[in-house]
Amino acid sequence: MLYLKNLYYHPAASTVPILTNINMELASQQMGLIIGRSGSGKTTLLEILAGLAKCSKGEIYWREQKLTSENLQQLGGLVFQFPERHFCGSTILEELRLGHPELRPEQISSALEEVGLQDLPLKTSPQALSGGQQRRLALAVQLIRQPHLLMLDEPTAGLDWSIRKQLVNLLAKLKNHWSLLVVTHDSSDLLPIADKCWTLDKGYLEDNSEVRS
Repeated sequence: MLYLKNLYYHPAASTVPILTNINMELASQQMGLIIGRSGSGKTTLLEILAGLAKCSKGEIYWREQKLTSENLQQLGGLVFQFPERHFCGSTILEELRLGHPELRPEQISSALEEVGLQDLPLKTSPQALSGGQQRRLALAVQLIRQPHLLMLDEPTAGLDWSIRKQLVNLLAKLKNHWSLLVVTHDSSDLLPIADKCWTLDKGYLEDNSEVRS
């Protein structure tokens, strides 16, 4: 269970807070969906939960443990928007092993099978993959770390409708084994598979789960 209590983020460079009094709960093996326009603070919230930024005030818990930024880096795996732009490996194997040279073959096979890429040769270049396959590889890169919380920033952005549908089906399967937190400005594809739903507007988070149901 993920708990956020009175989370507040006001960096020195900003004249106004980016996040204000954020409270939320997300149970294990659920998918939470945060909907908001560009500039609403969605990506910033994910960066805080991934330990890449530090909140100004507030507390973050996983189950009963209060987490520091260092703890959060171990807790979660973040898939950025357009993750294919950040690939560094020349092959699928290199991409998966970046930062994890000790990975065993069975760990690699398991991560690729989880995202449906088990039939691709490991020597394939990430840049040679289709858009949908690249998004799946980005998920595998995070899953191989065995995070408790998998976070995705606009996972369907830039994909055509058929590939979006495939990716949504994959996320619906992944939430059977992982806790997922997804942020998006376009909820049409993802809303049907979400267990909880919030709207983020000008730094304020509103729980819409009851309204949706």
